[in-house]
Amino acid sequence: MTNPRDLPVPEKHGMVLTHFLTVRDVVRSRDFYADILGGRVVREEKPAIVKVANGWIIMNPGGGPTPDKPDVILAPPEPGDPISSFLNVRVADIATFYSDAKSKGAQFLTEPLDRTGEIRCYLRDPDGYLIEIGQWT
Repeated sequence: MTNPRDLPVPEKHGMVLTHFLTVRDVVRSRDFYADILGGRVVREEKPAIVKVANGWIIMNPGGGPTPDKPDVILAPPEPGDPISSFLNVRVADIATFYSDAKSKGAQFLTEPLDRTGEIRCYLRDPDGYLIEIGQWT
């Protein structure tokens, strides 16, 4: 059973920012974000929720319009689709993160590169979403 304190709900005031991903396979995506980004699964599915550091990633399959979002269809990206947004993650030690994630099967586009002011690299999740991993220098 999910502990309500683990869910992305504001305590009494303010707001909480989460990132929702439309995915093909909820279990595969949930496990990726838990394993590769070191998240903690707080809800198994419908939707799956993984707490990563100080944020949450919510994953559910796509679908057609609903009364609260008419004319909107949710679908994961297809190979070759242009990228319009990506998840940006900052780590304290990119070399350690890169080595650990790679050993767990993460597919990086390149190794970490020094970009003057930061070191960064990119990887894709199981649905092709782009994730930037960076370390300020």
